[in-house]
Amino acid sequence: MNIHEYFMKTAGHGVLATADSTGKVNVAIFSRPHAIDEKTIAFIMADHLTHANLQSNPRAAFLFMEAGSEHAGKRFHLSKTKELKGSEISDPALKEKFEKASREYEYEKLCVVHFRVDRVLAMVGEDE
Repeated sequence: MNIHEYFMKTAGHGVLATADSTGKVNVAIFSRPHAIDEKTIAFIMADHLTHANLQSNPRAAFLFMEAGSEHAGKRFHLSKTKELKGSEISDPALKEKFEKASREYEYEKLCVVHFRVDRVLAMVGEDE
C-alpha cells in the first residue's frame, strides 16, 4: 500500500488513540497525517493529553474511516520516532501545513510528531 497516495486520494476522518504509562487511554479526532515516506507519517498536534501520553508511551493507533462507506478504512499501528518544533521542520509541504496550523491555532503550543508505521490493517475483517 502506498501510504502517501492513500492519504492524498482518500477522504475521511481519523481517530488517534494513545495511552499513558499506566495504560489510561485517550482517543482524539485528528486530520489525515502527512506521509513522510512509506514507513513514516507525521501529525501536527497541540500540547494536550494525546501529546502528553506520547511522552511516556510512544505507541499509538490511528483509525482512518473512509468517507462514503460504513466499513472502509485502515487501522495503523504506530510507534513515535521523533518530535519537531516549527524551526526544525525541513519538509517544505509539512512546514507549510505547520505554519498554517500555527496561524489558525495561534494560542496553542504545536509540534510535529513522527511515527513509524508498524502495521496496517483493514478497518474491519483482519485479525490482529
